[in-house]
Amino acid sequence: MPSSDARIVYGHDELARCFAEIAFEAGRAIMAVYAAPMTASLKADRTPVTEADTQAEAIILTRLAHLLPCVPVLSEEAASCGQYPDVSGATFLAVDPLDGTKEFISRNGEFTINIALIDSGMPVAGVVYAPALGLLFGADRHSWRCVVAPTATKLDDAVLEPIKTRPYPAHGLTAMVSRSHLDAETSAFLAELPIAERRDTGSSLKFCRIAAGEADVYPRFNPTMEWDTAAGHSILLAAGGSVLTRDGVPLRYGKTRAGFKNPGFIAWGKEPQLAGIHS
Repeated sequence: MPSSDARIVYGHDELARCFAEIAFEAGRAIMAVYAAPMTASLKADRTPVTEADTQAEAIILTRLAHLLPCVPVLSEEAASCGQYPDVSGATFLAVDPLDGTKEFISRNGEFTINIALIDSGMPVAGVVYAPALGLLFGADRHSWRCVVAPTATKLDDAVLEPIKTRPYPAHGLTAMVSRSHLDAETSAFLAELPIAERRDTGSSLKFCRIAAGEADVYPRFNPTMEWDTAAGHSILLAAGGSVLTRDGVPLRYGKTRAGFKNPGFIAWGKEPQLAGIHS
């Protein structure tokens, strides 16, 4: 498929809305598991997986196959079974059916459904849906968020609030840090910045909080995969932010030789140089 076909057929805004409706359906399945006693198993990489992960992925992949039948999909649970798509073309979809499985198991609500469209190595549209919190973030030409009911199926009655990153505060930055994956390298990096506050948060909500102007920086140096970051990255980009590697270059997608693994990165609300910061 040519790189622009998905957006020509649907347009940025319509595509994000379609992703939202798919996320709503997956969210209802996840919340049914969330409300009942649950068990988790370990995958080969020693990360947890639950029935909610597999149910949500099945729903999302089925719906995406109807929505964009010629666009390959990189999805977490399929990839964990060795099913990697051919992304030699410029366009593909990245899906994490349940980002923040540890948060899901601990029942703190900070888990999300992530769906993103990648075009020429960059995420150009996406949604991050936190069903337990009733929050939906979307990216098309701009970024937006809305509050939705657990029973939502469409965005028809939702008020989409535009969001954008904020200027860096003079009193210091607010840093988003992983609730489950904070490491020594991240702590050392933050110690070199003018940090006024740290906020522990799970899943891709960290990108969304920066996009909404509630925080300024999110460093992540331990392993992530492309499906973990693509949707949140799309929302931060459309809101005026950036996601850079330690070398200061934009984080890109379709890294087949690396097994779709991301290098360490820093998500910024604005260009780091605007605050006299070097990435």
